[in-house]
Amino acid sequence: MAAMEAAADAMLAAASRAFCSSVAVFFQIQGCCICLLLAFGWAVASLVRKKEIRKMRRKMASGHSFAFLCDDVDELEHSVQQKLPMVSVVMPLKGFGEHNLQNWRTQITSLYGGPLEFLFVVESKDDPAYRAVSRLIVEYKDKLDAKVVVAGFSTTCSQKIHNQLIGVEKMHKDSKYVLFLDDDVRLHPGTVGALTKEMEKNPEIFIQTGYPLDLPSGSLGSYCIYEYHMPCSIGFATGGRTFFLWGGCMMMHADDFRQDLYGLVTALKNGGYSDDMTLAAIAGQHKRLITSPPVAVFPHPLASDLSFSRYWNYLRKQTFVLESYVSKVNWIMNRALFGVHFYLSWGFVCPYVMALVHIATTLRAPYSAIVKEAAESSCGLKLVSFLLICTLTELVSMWNLTRVEIQLCNMLSPEGPQDSLRSYNWGLVFVAVLVDNFLYPISAIRSHFSQSINWSGIRYYLRDGKISKIERENSSKYTDLGGKHLYGKRTYPAGKSLLGYLSISLAQWHQPKKYDV
Repeated sequence: MAAMEAAADAMLAAASRAFCSSVAVFFQIQGCCICLLLAFGWAVASLVRKKEIRKMRRKMASGHSFAFLCDDVDELEHSVQQKLPMVSVVMPLKGFGEHNLQNWRTQITSLYGGPLEFLFVVESKDDPAYRAVSRLIVEYKDKLDAKVVVAGFSTTCSQKIHNQLIGVEKMHKDSKYVLFLDDDVRLHPGTVGALTKEMEKNPEIFIQTGYPLDLPSGSLGSYCIYEYHMPCSIGFATGGRTFFLWGGCMMMHADDFRQDLYGLVTALKNGGYSDDMTLAAIAGQHKRLITSPPVAVFPHPLASDLSFSRYWNYLRKQTFVLESYVSKVNWIMNRALFGVHFYLSWGFVCPYVMALVHIATTLRAPYSAIVKEAAESSCGLKLVSFLLICTLTELVSMWNLTRVEIQLCNMLSPEGPQDSLRSYNWGLVFVAVLVDNFLYPISAIRSHFSQSINWSGIRYYLRDGKISKIERENSSKYTDLGGKHLYGKRTYPAGKSLLGYLSISLAQWHQPKKYDV
């Protein structure tokens, strides 16, 4: 026993000395710099969101009660509303879960004053979403133009892309813009109007996008997903031009799809796996503008039963995206993203592993001469202290951005459910930061060598960056982050939306026509 203890002390002392070498110190300082870089990015992003909050408050103080809908109250005049272009909202659906009904209500009760149609697209009538959304449409049949479209099964691309393209084919001929939404997006009443206004103001915009604010349910898996999305939120909080694109909210010119501009329909249909990565690659190749308005941040409630295994499947899907591409340049960019994210993820985690060794060395030093000698000759505690300061700075900055975005979302949806920062467990956030960054490279490696993924009961196989084979499996019980049941019935309450009053008020200014698919 004594020999084993002595051997363990010797290994601890050797590790402590090794982690104080110049190379080890470099990696520990690098990890601290990554923390500070993230903290700086989140601080800048919070300033962009805060600017929008201050602007809304000034408008409201001056008597503009509908500042959450538009900047200028004159835009709500009937004469202005009459001139708004038609927008087709295309929503690919899959399954039905605990947050879907609430999300769909926020989408169809949009306070956009122009002609607006909603196309809910399912793969078949057997999908539980078909019955649920059909009942919702019947409930609102006199207040909106909405219909369910059955797309059939995809054979050459992902089911989501297939549903989106079928929705585009069925949209009205007068639609000027098409807005793609995921069914787990909680929309604000003024979102469609804000996106359309920007498109009208700047016709050079190719795609407008937004980004979700995850509302963790309490499980480690939900916090890992929250942590995964937070670094990406920096790129979406520019208040304008961005290189990032999120498939959960994309507004584009309808004619771009009718004319197959740049071959985007062809690229999506023939082997497309990821809608946003494909379109972002096309936008980059042709130097087209992608923007993200500061108000385009959406509450994203995560499933209450989101297990760690489902988080892992989600992470696998995200890393698998980097294996799909539409051109050689796109492949190079994906490989660069793969390498950079791989390096930074483990570069972030490594200092914490070394810090554990330094702390263990300090705690063991009073009981072992060899460990005490190593502790006295090392700079371990100084490195641990620096890492602690950087970590706290990062977490405070993440907390601040989350607080600001929650405040902005509450202001943009004054009649909706008000979210709170009090539900966040920051101890779990810290654990999730380490777990997610440790697992990302593992997931990326597995995605690279497997070239296949099971998502929502469908297994996709890639070859040369495109889907080459599709197998449908009924073994999957759940689909994405909303906790939706794929092969079971779910009932839901038929309560009215809290936005009903405002919806009816706006309908008095403009009554959209009914169109048939």
